[in-house]
Amino acid sequence: MNKILLIIKREYLTRVRKRTFIISTLLFPILYMLLVFGTGYIAATTKQVLRVAIIDASGYFNAPVLEKQNTLDKSSVLVPADPGAADSIKTDPQKAGFDGYIVIPSLNWKTGDSLVLQSKKSIASSNAALIASKLNTVWDEVKNEKLGIDASNRAILTSSRLSVKANKINDPNANGDTAAGIGFACGFLIYFIILIYGSQVMTGVMEEKTSRIAEIIVSSVKPFQMMLGKIIGIGLVALTQFLLWVLFMFAIYNVTKMSGGAASSSANQFIGSIQKIFSSVNLPLVLSCFAFYFLGGFFFYSAIYGAIGSAINEDIREAQSLSFPVTMLVIISIVIMTTVAANPTGPMATWASIIPFSSPIVMMARIPWGVPDTVPWWQLTLSMSLLVAGFVFTTWFAGKIYRTGILMYGKKPSWKEMIKWAFRRN
Repeated sequence: MNKILLIIKREYLTRVRKRTFIISTLLFPILYMLLVFGTGYIAATTKQVLRVAIIDASGYFNAPVLEKQNTLDKSSVLVPADPGAADSIKTDPQKAGFDGYIVIPSLNWKTGDSLVLQSKKSIASSNAALIASKLNTVWDEVKNEKLGIDASNRAILTSSRLSVKANKINDPNANGDTAAGIGFACGFLIYFIILIYGSQVMTGVMEEKTSRIAEIIVSSVKPFQMMLGKIIGIGLVALTQFLLWVLFMFAIYNVTKMSGGAASSSANQFIGSIQKIFSSVNLPLVLSCFAFYFLGGFFFYSAIYGAIGSAINEDIREAQSLSFPVTMLVIISIVIMTTVAANPTGPMATWASIIPFSSPIVMMARIPWGVPDTVPWWQLTLSMSLLVAGFVFTTWFAGKIYRTGILMYGKKPSWKEMIKWAFRRN
């Protein structure tokens, strides 16, 4: 046990003291601040306001009507074209001061028509949809007038709507969109942690192998102890960085809350929306399960990455080739998670959240939907038990490969050969 603790201490301290760890830890809160304060500013300053000429032959889209729409909705500016300037606008709308033009023929108010926004530059479909919405608002007024519907009845038609909201009988505050969003966030975070820190385990073993340090270590430590200590040590590094990021986010929120002004207002709205989201789920259960699957998933895959690192030399392409099947398992888990978000109780969701290869990501996409309503206790218990058993097995498996691979140089192994190493008798 003392040997494992020494390995954990060495792995943890050597990585925490590295400059790259400090820089990446400090970089995240900076990116977080840019996310909170920068996205709104960028969206406001880069918003495209299109100036569109309306060449109207119907007589419905005149200057007063369009001016009213421009006042209500400033996402675009619709300007009635002078009949004498229509040809010049069609030839070169930009020279005439427009981003594009729309020709409206003599319309039949009962049928309508399909209009085309002509321009010399590419215009996003979302912007075209906003312009269509403004024109349809005018067109609705025309139809109401033709049908003899007065203003009071128009208000009834536009305001009277039916809406359907999904509601859990035992938990009226639950929200399916919120549960899916939290599940996606947790799943993707575990996905990134596995890929980033799992590869660190692989590169760490590669460095020890190429520097011949491992030859000294393996002579006094069992392969299982060596691999277990390395995985837990690097896992604690990942956990430390994650906790520091959480503390940074709370500190930034408190600073902006005290500073006042527009920045504080946007931050308060951002944090307020997050608090509202988390109030609809069982937060203690979600956080405790996230911590378990966060570490369990990392330990499970890191053992496999460590085995790969012990079997290869300095060739990065060789490392990428051997680690590709493992990376694909993680990516497949993300793909399954997207389907689970739409159907968290289906057979795929159930089995993918139990199998250790995919359970860290898929189960975290299901838990926010509710336990035991969506995820029965037996499924959660079985999933956790198999993940722990899977971690012990992959660590033993990786240790057996490590014992042989760490002392082998100049040979490119295959997965078939590595499996033979794992089940070779001492």
